[in-house]
Amino acid sequence: MLIGCPKEIKPQEFRVGLTPNAAQEAIANGHQVIIETGAGAGAGFADTDYTAIGAEIVDSAEEVFARAEMIVKVKEPQAIERKQLREGQLLFTYLHLAPDPEQTRDLLESGVTAIAYETVTDRNGGLPLLAPMSEVAGRLAPQMGAWALQKANGGRGVLMGGVPGVRPANVIIIGGGVVGTAAARVAVGMGANVTILDRSIPRLSYLDDIFHGRLTTQFSDTAAIEDLITRADMVVGAVLIPGAAAPKLIRREQLSTMQPGAVLVDVAIDQGGCFETSRATTHAEPVYEIDGVMHYCVANMPGAVARTSTLALGNATMPFMLALANKGWRKACEEDPHLLEGLNTHAGHLTYYAVGLALGIDVLSPSKALKL
Repeated sequence: MLIGCPKEIKPQEFRVGLTPNAAQEAIANGHQVIIETGAGAGAGFADTDYTAIGAEIVDSAEEVFARAEMIVKVKEPQAIERKQLREGQLLFTYLHLAPDPEQTRDLLESGVTAIAYETVTDRNGGLPLLAPMSEVAGRLAPQMGAWALQKANGGRGVLMGGVPGVRPANVIIIGGGVVGTAAARVAVGMGANVTILDRSIPRLSYLDDIFHGRLTTQFSDTAAIEDLITRADMVVGAVLIPGAAAPKLIRREQLSTMQPGAVLVDVAIDQGGCFETSRATTHAEPVYEIDGVMHYCVANMPGAVARTSTLALGNATMPFMLALANKGWRKACEEDPHLLEGLNTHAGHLTYYAVGLALGIDVLSPSKALKL
């Protein structure tokens, strides 16, 4: 199979879909690999790192899209990239279709077979290709929130860990999954007063155990959120419903109950955001203010630490990429029902139920799509 990796063009996205190690593994398995020149530069990989292991460097993304049978990326294809996709081609990347009707429409019109990293599952019910970036984004969330809390950046002027005689920041984390747990680790490490909310009692018990009383756990319901945000310096939104649009947990009218200069960090922004006032921002302009509350809603947070993120993502995606290349997508998905969960579009059909529910589009079951 001819595997292609274009340079990411989403603003301030420095990651790359294929590391030299992943490209080397693909070549060792008998596949050809083409990389757009400069694709790895943002993550610290030179073109020579790829040519040294037998990959071919090409001058343009257009050539990658025209020649490749499988496109491997990081972020969802942008409008100019979607125009170059075609039926019979395989796209393997993050998609986040539920809050993105334009992308969904373009992928369906192209006929491309698209497998989304964020909906591939594992035998434990986890999301193995989302988890490493969730870990990165979770660890970044308190760090970025602490920056936004600085007075010069629009925040309350509160130091996360406080100082002797002055209380630390109150940090509320909504969601105790991979993102929330990672965020809690860093926030606790910075000395903040952390409360983490979740709707799973077993998960709250687990969090209570691993943090040894260094944070507070609380069952997540409307009343709890309404109460806690009035005293919060920072709220991290870390709620995920796989493949679906994120629920709105803080409404516009509730911002008036928060402290002026408090910060909302919406890690769920890729899925539409879990605060009603959230809208996607970039690393160039990461924050904005509504009703006195600062919002940090960067849609590709892990891109800020591109080297770490690329290596972590490459480690996770490599086995699946090789399975798709070695066996073809149909056989790979037939043999691995967890990979089949990643199928979002095929031959003009939407194949992921949560996206169809969010966008009001009819869905063809993945098992039926395998037979087309």
